[in-house]
Amino acid sequence: MFGIIRPCRHRLGELGAAWQAHLCGLCLSLRDDHGQAARLATNYDGLVISVLAEAQSSSAPQRRTAGRCALRGLRKAEAAVGDCARLAATVSLVLAAAKMRDHADDGDGAYGQPGVRGAATALATRWTQAGTRTGQLIGFEVGVLTEAVGRQSAVEAAAGPGTALLTVTEPTETATAAAFAHTAVLAGQPGNQAALAEAGRLFGRIAHLVDAVEDLAADQASGAWNPLLATGTDRAEARRLCDDALLGIALALDEAEFADERLVRLLLVRELTRSVHRVFADGAAPDRRCPPASTSAVGRGLAAAGLTGLLSLRRPHSRCGRCCCDCSEDCCCDACREACCEACCDSCDCSC
Repeated sequence: MFGIIRPCRHRLGELGAAWQAHLCGLCLSLRDDHGQAARLATNYDGLVISVLAEAQSSSAPQRRTAGRCALRGLRKAEAAVGDCARLAATVSLVLAAAKMRDHADDGDGAYGQPGVRGAATALATRWTQAGTRTGQLIGFEVGVLTEAVGRQSAVEAAAGPGTALLTVTEPTETATAAAFAHTAVLAGQPGNQAALAEAGRLFGRIAHLVDAVEDLAADQASGAWNPLLATGTDRAEARRLCDDALLGIALALDEAEFADERLVRLLLVRELTRSVHRVFADGAAPDRRCPPASTSAVGRGLAAAGLTGLLSLRRPHSRCGRCCCDCSEDCCCDACREACCEACCDSCDCSC
């Protein structure tokens, strides 16, 4: 999945704990089912699958207390458990494996380097096999994901000036539609499958286009393949397609039945809209997130593979020693909140 939904804690409000529970549940499910290395596949968008499955169920949310983790300040937290988290983990793992294999095959990024390519391909194969086994346990046919991803290269190779942009996004749309639809099966709400498949299809479209626009300048400079450049599509048309998809997602969610739709709406309507606006803004506000404290080899590798959900190294605020984006009710100093947090939460996509 793509990491385009990165809500700030302030915007989440009372739903922040639930969002954190799904993120931790995804991470721990990857670890429990597939080993520590699989936690690298944790990403912000993957947890949407878990959120959707739980939101449709009339049963009380399943939680367990997770131990202390450095990524949340060595604090304990409640984590989602059950099939909703396992489906999110399965989808994240299989798609991360596909992206890793793609980099290795193309010889680009950290995983395409000589001496690394073979190990990356082997790890991607193991992850795909592991995801397939877990998918079978929860009734999800992983083949629809691997088949869609497998077609992407052929679709891109055939694309050229005049090719419809939606032809290029179709494999991504097919994969995300299948994942969204299966949440209805897990929740015992088969009547929601069609609506959620449509929402998933449109989410995949937005994710693909947002990724293309974010990479446009770099791809143009390096000569890398980019769907907008390959098809001759301008940003205005990409924006129109994203705006249409945002409306379609909202309408599709209206057709589904939820026990508690608050977090679903916040992520797939409000936060997804913010992500689109951020990427297409002509004069975007400066990103006031704390910059990385360092760029390690691991960080570069995760960024190249698109697996950035776990890695978030931030520089402490100069006056209080804490990250200026660690906004919370017990924020340690007024200067921190006034100088960074409030402005940040109003004008950027910070992922604190």
